[in-house]
Amino acid sequence: MTYAITQTCCNDATCVAVCPVNCIHPTPEERAFGSTEMLHIDPRACIDCGACADACPVDAIFPVDSLSPGQREYADINAAYYEGGEPAPEADGPNFHVWGEPVFERSLPSDFGPLRVAVVGTGPAGMYAAQDLLLHTAAEVTLIDRLPVAGGLVRYGVAPDHPATKKVGDTFSRFHSHPRVRMHLGIEVGRDVTAEEVAAHHDAVIYAVGASTDRRLGVPGEELPGCLSATAFVAWYNAHPEAVAQGVDLSAERVVVVGNGNVALDVARILVADPEALAATDIAAHALDALRASQVREVVVLGRRGPEDAAYTRSELLALKHVPGVELVVDDHDPRTAEAIDAAGAGDRAGVLQGLARVRTDAASPSDGGRRIVLRFHSEVVEIPGGGGGVRSVRVTDGGGTVDLSAGLLLRAIGYRGLPVPGLPFDEDSGTVPHEGGRVAGLPGSYVVGWIKRGPSGGIGANRTCAAETVGTLLADAVAGELPAPKADARAFRRLARQRNRRVVDARGLAAIDRAERDRGRRDGRPRVKLATVEELVATARSGRLLRLTR
Repeated sequence: MTYAITQTCCNDATCVAVCPVNCIHPTPEERAFGSTEMLHIDPRACIDCGACADACPVDAIFPVDSLSPGQREYADINAAYYEGGEPAPEADGPNFHVWGEPVFERSLPSDFGPLRVAVVGTGPAGMYAAQDLLLHTAAEVTLIDRLPVAGGLVRYGVAPDHPATKKVGDTFSRFHSHPRVRMHLGIEVGRDVTAEEVAAHHDAVIYAVGASTDRRLGVPGEELPGCLSATAFVAWYNAHPEAVAQGVDLSAERVVVVGNGNVALDVARILVADPEALAATDIAAHALDALRASQVREVVVLGRRGPEDAAYTRSELLALKHVPGVELVVDDHDPRTAEAIDAAGAGDRAGVLQGLARVRTDAASPSDGGRRIVLRFHSEVVEIPGGGGGVRSVRVTDGGGTVDLSAGLLLRAIGYRGLPVPGLPFDEDSGTVPHEGGRVAGLPGSYVVGWIKRGPSGGIGANRTCAAETVGTLLADAVAGELPAPKADARAFRRLARQRNRRVVDARGLAAIDRAERDRGRRDGRPRVKLATVEELVATARSGRLLRLTR
């Protein structure tokens, strides 16, 4: 028996580190790492030890003989990665894959003292950086987030029907109460404190603020009610405290999603999924109520290019074929779509679409009552005609002309974009902070990690190697004596934070929020029921902390 890596692979390579026979590739040292959609286990080299499955933070690794029918294809995907391309076996060893020479990229002096580092942002990028510092140095870490709860995109970006992916949050949460961590949630740099004030209290500051806005279509009608960003929609169904609880109208039978990435597939799937299946997840209560009353029966996913160039991963597309009660079809209005699908190899993204029904999307909404997702390639939005105070239809290219698809909601999922951080330089073209190996250009002691560093690319696991580079740069600067000395200590920063914002949440408050949400979930048979407003989060943090103090 061998193991296989499946859909929820986060690419953080924890499994690579524990594999005793080097059978998981690409490794972080290999050129292909970061460019493949997932990691792969060589079935001929796997010795069935299960170490990778135990180490995987997102439960993506299973014995091949235990895979469900919908996951069986992943065994073939793992095996196909090695066909004709595996390294030569070692001459005097049992491994199919050669171990490289050990590399020690960091070398700290024996008398290297503890640093005090602030990490701004508690999503995956920030927490991988904090984890690296806490596990490999004696650093004291201050976690800062503008929201009164930690998690970032793990909490507010991962789709609720991907609970395994959310489990990486459990890995990060063990550091929230670490003895060398101080937490200040609900503090925004640039609003409550300045970048200069944070720097004055720490040896170094790592900004992991992500890419919190979205790209625009730039077409007439985009400002109409009913034309939303997928970012806002994801925030709405994930109970983000800045999302409007009753802000999405699902009364139309058709929704158009613009974009061909994983986020586009996520929102399409949530829109037509069985609400009772979603009721077993941590989806926002207001979103679940709206989806139960939803009239949406069809989601048309528009791609500007062909199926061979789609940005979604093959594993997410495979999963879309197995959503219960939902038909996945391809719009064949353009002959190039069928040509690309028919010519695709088994390992190509377009090849996943072979065997799917091919249809023509009518201008009118579907009326047969079934639920389906239509993938329409070689199609762009040119205008969003309005009527009745909102979106009435979406005008898209159709061969040499255009066609109006009736729709009551349009979601644009064409990419995220970073916003400037007050006090830091910013590149408007890329939406990132200029840096050198994570070191902010012209600002000693300041660093970036994640999407604000490299742009909105790569999933959760990509942040691990990104954080390793940034932390390595920070430590090299510290050894070289290039970090500015802090002017005040951690206690002074705590006093400053609470003077500027009386609603700061610390680690005990965060634990109280977690207990309250899990308690609410147990009553409803769900993993948790999220608190959906800043007021609820802060009040729960305070009440839980006071309760502990009175015991």
